[in-house]
Amino acid sequence: MSDGRLDMLRVAAGVLIEDERVLIARRLPDRREGLKWEFPGGKLEPGETPEECLVRELAEELGIEARVLGLLLTTVHTYVWGTIELLALRVERLAGEPAPRDHAELRWVAPAELARYDFTAADLAIVRALEPRS
Repeated sequence: MSDGRLDMLRVAAGVLIEDERVLIARRLPDRREGLKWEFPGGKLEPGETPEECLVRELAEELGIEARVLGLLLTTVHTYVWGTIELLALRVERLAGEPAPRDHAELRWVAPAELARYDFTAADLAIVRALEPRS
């Protein structure tokens, strides 16, 4: 018997904004949701906080040292292969230049342009939260 949460994959995503642009990453073609755009991050390991996970993942995937500033939003999305809880965290880069170590490419994009990119379904909640308000 499960409460559903045990089967849910927990993922931390980093929202890094510099010079009024946000960093987005394109998934590798051979991965689930291949070539779609996302906010960089990854799966929480057992006993790891979302903040610890994100600092680790950004170092591994982008080669940067970052500090978590706070939670932007939490969303749950169910794909055909399973359900994820996505925790979007604002981050600040402390050192390093982002490089696509585990992605096809990286781009710095103005928040108003995010809707032009083909994001994973779970990441769309972050896109909506970052869109400029009129």
